[in-house]
Amino acid sequence: MVTLEEIKKTIAELIENLGEKVLEINAMPSSGSSRRYFRVKTDNRYLIGAHNLNIEENEAFFSFSKHFHECGLPVPEVLAISPSKEIYIQTDLGDVTLFHHIEDCLKNGYFDNTTIDLYKKSLDKLIDFQIIGHQGLDYSKAFPTPAFDEMSIMEDLNYFKYCFLKEQEEISFNETRLDTDFQRLAKYILEAPSDFFMYRDFQSRNIMIVDNEPYFIDYQGGRKGPLQYDVVSLLYQVKAKMPQELRNELIEYYKKRISRLPVFARNDNQDVSFRPERSEVEKSSTAETFDKYFPSFVLLRLLQVLGAYGFRGLIQKKLHFMQSIPYAIREIMKACENWQLPFNLPELQAVIKQFGILLTKYEQIEPERLTITVNSFSFKNGGVPYDKSGNGGGFVFDCRALPNPGRFVEFKKSTGEDADVKEFLDDKPDVHYFLQNVQMLVYQSIDNYLERGFKNLQINFGCTGGQHRSVFFAQKIGELIHENYPMVNVEINHLAQHITHVYEAK
Repeated sequence: MVTLEEIKKTIAELIENLGEKVLEINAMPSSGSSRRYFRVKTDNRYLIGAHNLNIEENEAFFSFSKHFHECGLPVPEVLAISPSKEIYIQTDLGDVTLFHHIEDCLKNGYFDNTTIDLYKKSLDKLIDFQIIGHQGLDYSKAFPTPAFDEMSIMEDLNYFKYCFLKEQEEISFNETRLDTDFQRLAKYILEAPSDFFMYRDFQSRNIMIVDNEPYFIDYQGGRKGPLQYDVVSLLYQVKAKMPQELRNELIEYYKKRISRLPVFARNDNQDVSFRPERSEVEKSSTAETFDKYFPSFVLLRLLQVLGAYGFRGLIQKKLHFMQSIPYAIREIMKACENWQLPFNLPELQAVIKQFGILLTKYEQIEPERLTITVNSFSFKNGGVPYDKSGNGGGFVFDCRALPNPGRFVEFKKSTGEDADVKEFLDDKPDVHYFLQNVQMLVYQSIDNYLERGFKNLQINFGCTGGQHRSVFFAQKIGELIHENYPMVNVEINHLAQHITHVYEAK
């Protein structure tokens, strides 16, 4: 098993081979996948280092990224790959996603024009992926499958059945009849034209916003497939709580844009014909074909999402996924009330009609904020702080092996919050090495605590007098946590100075 230091060493070597000097490597918060990301500051720019043991997935990302970049699509550029193909360097697209804009809209109670415009830009680029990106793409590199086929559909439906439905004692159903419904739904979905690139996870957290323009990540699970799936993935993202009126507006926007491009001309191979001029009849046919199958993809995607929430929340016991279940239930109940498929799925519809019982069950799960307390203290006066939460865990970091500003007269009256002390410590390589290691340990615990729904984590930094080094690190780590984990409460206590800073969760 490769160690953290070995990963960082390889990242540094790859970047130095590009002719750039590495100044700093910091671990980024985990994203829920097995991939690990590091933000690297060079003498020229910021880059992203990535580590992933799944070579096939990496090769899909490398191949797709190269093709999309050559097509002029806004994706990160892969700059260097290690011989093992487990570590690679890509351009840095920043931290702001479309979902950040959505969260602001939800706080304000409406979707503003800027966010709606970003949605439209994202749909424009989606069409480019689906049409331009599809042409000449090597689907043999796709992971885990080259095409959205019957097996892919049944995997989504069974994900719902096994990871969500079977976890609900309150819901009764006949599994044989449900499987029959699944097969009928899958057969119908497979009738939709599918000679396009299907992104697979086209949702707002995978859309980065750079200079008010969308860029795209996490497309390595893409495959050949239909148009509708990705449109549904974006506009029916349940945590976005998009009003149906806005959904309808954006769907119409997408249909008008797509109608200008390929004809939905079906032949034996489901090929797409390109023509510079198209009749109104052909444009109407495009819209009708899209509309015909669209409700079936809404149903499929929402069932898949419930399966994901069931797996992450009910099986893996991750609280924030459990808290997301009511949003998905409401959407799927609306889809059942306004049934738009040309046939019934009696057992599935009977199951969904029972979901009202589950709303009460999952809405009672109260959101609980993780509170992280970061203390600076003196080993000489007071010692390690008492954990008031009663958990008795967390971290104690001893800063006494690091350069000590307290030995210099000019710093006697300063603390680790003052600019002169920060400048002194920032200039020491040992300080940066210590900080990076602390970050890795602390972030690992925060990720785990968030997943398991824990309420408290205490982090302590001690030095001789509790004035310089411990204060510097407590303040630095507290601010980094607040920046990278805005969903948690952070309290920083400089015990020797009797100073407290509180950062409330956003």
